[in-house]
Amino acid sequence: MTSNLRGAIAAGHPKTAEAGIEMFRLGGNVFDAVVAAVLAACVVEPTLTSLGGGGFLLAHTADNRNTLFDFFTQTPRQKRNPAEVDFYPVQVNFGTVTQEFHVGLGSIAVPGTVAGLFHVHQRLGRLPFKAIADPAIHYATTGVEIEAFPAYCFRILEPIVLGCPEACRTYAPGQILPQPGTVIKLPELAATLSYLAEAGARAFYEGEMAQQLVNDCRDRGGYLTLDDLKHYQVIERSPLSTTYRGNTLLTNPPPSSGGSLIAFSLALLAQVQLSDLEFGSAEHLRTLVEVMRLTNHARTDGYDAQLSQPDVAEQFLAPEHFNPYIEKLNLALNRANPGGDRSSSNKWGSTTHISAIDAEGNAASVTTSNGEGSAYTIPATGVMMNNMLGEADLHPTGFHDWPENVRISSMMAPTMLLKNHQPELVLGSGGSNRIRTAIVQVISNLIDFQMPVDLAVNSPRVHWENDVFNVEPGFASRALEQLLMTQPLSHSTPLPPSEKWVAWEQKNMFFGGVHAVAMAIEGADPGALFGGGDRRRNGCVAIV
Repeated sequence: MTSNLRGAIAAGHPKTAEAGIEMFRLGGNVFDAVVAAVLAACVVEPTLTSLGGGGFLLAHTADNRNTLFDFFTQTPRQKRNPAEVDFYPVQVNFGTVTQEFHVGLGSIAVPGTVAGLFHVHQRLGRLPFKAIADPAIHYATTGVEIEAFPAYCFRILEPIVLGCPEACRTYAPGQILPQPGTVIKLPELAATLSYLAEAGARAFYEGEMAQQLVNDCRDRGGYLTLDDLKHYQVIERSPLSTTYRGNTLLTNPPPSSGGSLIAFSLALLAQVQLSDLEFGSAEHLRTLVEVMRLTNHARTDGYDAQLSQPDVAEQFLAPEHFNPYIEKLNLALNRANPGGDRSSSNKWGSTTHISAIDAEGNAASVTTSNGEGSAYTIPATGVMMNNMLGEADLHPTGFHDWPENVRISSMMAPTMLLKNHQPELVLGSGGSNRIRTAIVQVISNLIDFQMPVDLAVNSPRVHWENDVFNVEPGFASRALEQLLMTQPLSHSTPLPPSEKWVAWEQKNMFFGGVHAVAMAIEGADPGALFGGGDRRRNGCVAIV
């Protein structure tokens, strides 16, 4: 039954997934598929990703090579007087909370998406790049119908979209944001994609559009120079590798932080026999809370300050650093359940993820982001640039205090689980600080609670951060009541529901957007493909 399968892809938009599926139909492999899908996402998910942003791609090849392609954004090679910089706050209204972001030409970091996609295609792809770009070009030329979730994203980013004349002209003529059902054509972006497909990545970094970008930065308060663009390099890294209950886990290594934090959380979870618990029970939720709390504490214990050190992940996960947290976990769980026998911010996360696997045994997990966008579009290209220098999460020591010419750290964590050296689960997420807790919960759902992939992805989630416990609907009220009645979620004070307990009325993109695909390695139908698209972020799955 599975012998005719070619591949599966999970993504944040049906047309993103369809672009990848078309590559499988043309005889391409999984790397052709995800490059095509990312290009398509730049067209159909324009508030989440862009050619002007950056990302990471985790690749597993059929001959068992594992590579993390880092094409995230880079800090500029030189600074200028902050008084000259175009860098300003905008207020984004989420409905229940308003949050401040910083945009302008001074928020733009050196982009990596174009370089990354061409690099991965050259190293691992099979089809001509023109064929890979065709779906995205077609979508941009003929138009894309705006669905409910993209319309919601446009509404959230209203001050950024309306504050950019080129974006406003394209997406919100007459200052009216697109509504569900609106069809938007992107002829300038289509022309840019066609040009790059013929001319290659260097055209983006050294050609006319690069010159336009750096001239505007020079004249209007940005940092980027032609040297920044010319010298940008994709970095191939060895993935961070660990295990979870006998499965090999591959994820994003430092200097990005998300992968190591996922590994740390899963190592703590492995100390608890979760299969003996009921999903969503008070004991299960208590375990998740304590693991999240302890992981957050551990990252402040020298980890964040040493991300640039070559062995920081090994030190972070080493027994001498990790074992004390096992003791703290056991103490917390036993304290919360006498007699038991078991031994940030609200950033919305303007990011999208694609997971794919093919019948040859190749797999790819790719997460890309444009931040919220800088409110600057390179004229006549349709490419809005990122605002990664304006992301408070990425610059905890303060804006304009970044070191020159270094890769910016990220929470993005494309991840895989391998079994017998074969890709069993491919996943990743958007969602800023919730990326890691979303991925951890989906992996645990699949392995500890034996959920099918779609259920593992779309079951309710929790997130603990800064003494605030966020809970999606779907958990039994009795379990939540029992959790509230146990010992506190912090060391000394009880849990006041009005201050530390946030019960969400609906599932929300705040809790991430995990798109996952899986292959049956054992059992009655080895090679069968499955997937789960996160409905919090319009997720979908396509299999051919």
